[in-house]
Amino acid sequence: MRGTERSLARRTELLAIGRRLFADTSYDALSMDDIARQAQVAKGLIYYYFRSKRGYYLAIVEDSVADLVTLAAGGLDLPPVARVHRTIDGYLRYAEQNQAAYRTIVSGGVGFDTEVHAIRDGVRETIVATIAEGAYGHSEIAPLARMALLSWVCSAEGATLEWIGRPELPRETMRELLVRTLGGTLRAIEEMDPAHPAPAPARRNG
Repeated sequence: MRGTERSLARRTELLAIGRRLFADTSYDALSMDDIARQAQVAKGLIYYYFRSKRGYYLAIVEDSVADLVTLAAGGLDLPPVARVHRTIDGYLRYAEQNQAAYRTIVSGGVGFDTEVHAIRDGVRETIVATIAEGAYGHSEIAPLARMALLSWVCSAEGATLEWIGRPELPRETMRELLVRTLGGTLRAIEEMDPAHPAPAPARRNG
């Protein structure tokens, strides 16, 4: 058991190091020799746990994604609108407190890698589903509503990246800004598709 615990701890440590490395340097610019030197481990150890540089990077992205989704998609016991607020607050808290990991998820770079893109798309779909549950009480929504919410999520990603790079606004202000822009998106959905009415708070905000 102790050996297993040490192995898991070592793997977790390597993932944390990788988050920092790939947040500051592009995928192509880092060789396995660079990674091993900066991690102060033998290159063979990284191969032992992850088999390849790509495997290492994918593990970093998946680990980061799991943390973000867990934090942002919780609050199942809350009323629907409160859950939307919690989702946005949890998303911002994660980005603020785990900046390297957030950058890895949103903008870390393997170029066009379908598996990495699928992982990131899965995060977006989870956030869309969480917002839909909060706004409409269910995650199965029409294509127009899904596209509108996905557009909002992509916009929120860009704004959050800018915010953690230049934190000129308090998190509470940033959260309120994203809540209000989401309210505008929900009202636009209702106007174009009355089958998806905006929650009452979204109607009142502006």
